[in-house]
Amino acid sequence: MVRATGVTIPLFSIRTRGDWGIGQITDLPVCAAWLMRAGQRLLQVLPANELAEGETSPYGALSAFAIDPIYITVEQVPLLDEAAIAQALGNEGRAELERLRGAARVDYRAVRALKKRVLAEAFARFRRTALATGNMSAQHDFRAFVQKESAWLSDHALYCALRASHSFWGWSTWPTAERDRDSELVRLSRDPKDDGALGTRVLEQMYLQWVAHQQWTMARGRMNALGVVLMGDMPFIVGSESADVWANRSEFRTDVSLGAPPDGFNPEGQAWGLPAYDWDAMDRNDLAWIRARSRRAAALFDRFRIDHVVGFFRQWVRKGHEHGGFVPADETAQRARGEKVLRAIIDAAGPGAVIAEDLGVIPPFARETMARLGLPGYKVLPWERNEHNVLRDPRAFAPESVATFSTHDTAPITQWWYDFAAWERESFAQLAGVRPNETETESEREFRLIELLLSARSNLTLLLVNELIGDKSRINTPGVISDQNWTWRLPRPIEDLTSDPNLVQRFERVRALAIAAGRAAPV
Repeated sequence: MVRATGVTIPLFSIRTRGDWGIGQITDLPVCAAWLMRAGQRLLQVLPANELAEGETSPYGALSAFAIDPIYITVEQVPLLDEAAIAQALGNEGRAELERLRGAARVDYRAVRALKKRVLAEAFARFRRTALATGNMSAQHDFRAFVQKESAWLSDHALYCALRASHSFWGWSTWPTAERDRDSELVRLSRDPKDDGALGTRVLEQMYLQWVAHQQWTMARGRMNALGVVLMGDMPFIVGSESADVWANRSEFRTDVSLGAPPDGFNPEGQAWGLPAYDWDAMDRNDLAWIRARSRRAAALFDRFRIDHVVGFFRQWVRKGHEHGGFVPADETAQRARGEKVLRAIIDAAGPGAVIAEDLGVIPPFARETMARLGLPGYKVLPWERNEHNVLRDPRAFAPESVATFSTHDTAPITQWWYDFAAWERESFAQLAGVRPNETETESEREFRLIELLLSARSNLTLLLVNELIGDKSRINTPGVISDQNWTWRLPRPIEDLTSDPNLVQRFERVRALAIAAGRAAPV
């Protein structure tokens, strides 16, 4: 792989003057062009899968396949003009839109409610002008999409329609026929036509996915034309109340909870309330769901990260109040399981598409398997230490790796620096050539730290967008329930940031560092 550097920014954090209080699909190439000014050639987003009402974590999605319609750019939906949008919003809605655009944080409930109102009008117009009147071009495109994505789309659309009819309660609370996917209900979902109230709701869900995917394809194409790689993130598992578990119940274990083994912070271990994979069941169809999910990620992204890759080797599960344990239990079986699943993911995605998040407690055999498969792992500089707890020099990292200062679950280095113990700061200062005196400004120190990261031997380096712009905010604080998690937005729209003289100078400096490190082309 060519040496490159990129930026991690959640889609919800991207901000433009025309957004609706959250990042939008068509903002991706705008953001990519902005980041290119700092020599960045890759943009990584967190999962953008459809979330349940009231959910904010991108790792708690309703689907492993569907794009969240909250990211649709309303103004670019066919058949919606300015007058139609204004009418659907009304005076109250237009005032709410202005509030959301100026908000410092994402208000998911408000944004979702506002977009639902307008997208419902878009769907009504689509039915009237495209389906009812026989607009063959639109009908053909829509039906072709439904047929191409039928393996996941029909189940997802039916699930969302049923969920809405039950006040958004999960499938485990539904009447038996719906909970257990009655054959007549499934038949209805396979035929995208108006067939009563439920059929209309199913059709609307298919329509929303069609619109989202049209915009995604266009945005990715524009990014690639700029020379920017789009990287995504594939969560390890889906929630128990997801469309995937509802439709493929036999392949998941809902009688146990995934979690983490006991450690110094959690002597009883952790139970995350998530289902576990039933590998025996999945083996019977050659890991079809896993393969389909990997193909899906490859269809949306140029590259993608597998979250919690160690879970594919061994799952820590607990049943009720029992003590937990690893499944499989022994190392030989764990090694074989991980290799089988990772090979399936890589085969489905294609060469060079997959990166593994291998942070935390990782058994040596897992990394040995990754190396044999050519699967790059992560190197978070503050966590990379030798047996004497001394920080490792990133210039000695393996090329097949991703070097970064932080993740979406940590503070950015702009803040983390102040959280370090004195000896940690001293160690970083020595590696980065930071002058340990008061004459060096904060920005100068940040440039030296960025230079250190870019000097890594790793083929890919990643900065959090916060680090790039000199912001100290966190995207998420694990284990804390807060409206600060998953709601961070850029401090101002990209159009304004692009003309900020201080940021322009900062980006030019970072670009020069990227060129010197062989990660960006000279101007």
